[in-house]
Amino acid sequence: MTALLSMAAFALACSISPGPVNIVALSAGAQHGLAASLRHVTGATVGFTLLLLLIGLGLHQLLARFPDLIDVVKWAGVGFLLYMAGKLAVDNGQLSADKPARGPSFAHGAAMQWLNPKAWLASLAGMGAYAANGDGRIVWQFAALYFVICYLSIASWAYAGTFLRKHLREAKRVRVFNRVMAALLAASAVYLLID
Repeated sequence: MTALLSMAAFALACSISPGPVNIVALSAGAQHGLAASLRHVTGATVGFTLLLLLIGLGLHQLLARFPDLIDVVKWAGVGFLLYMAGKLAVDNGQLSADKPARGPSFAHGAAMQWLNPKAWLASLAGMGAYAANGDGRIVWQFAALYFVICYLSIASWAYAGTFLRKHLREAKRVRVFNRVMAALLAASAVYLLID
């Protein structure tokens, strides 16, 4: 039972902490509501859990053999974060009925995790700490536990965003909010470059 608590604490610390996926969940909750944001939450959770499983089931050996792949992921992630930041920064802030209230998609959430170096590091560190011996049962157990904690963590950011909705009724406020979110995403990208 102690190992499960340790795994849960690790998963919570990695999943609830601020990062690009959680920033997008907060923004989606604020702009599109909780229901529309859950596609992003689900995609991000499934994407991360799949990455975690693949690392645990042997992808880490490929990365050890070809360490330049980590740099490819890092640069792709930085590019994706800057792209997302740019989209948010130029959004006009209009919340009219004409604007679709879809929010980020399932695929978008999953792709964010695969392009998120924080997700790769969490997967490598987690599997290294808890399943380094390659025990398939532990890999699957850790992934199942992480799935639940990751989903609830990202969903909590989306839910928090829904509380901001009442303050974002004017286009000017939405533009300010979007630009703050864009700055946070850009800062995440810059942090990845200097880390």
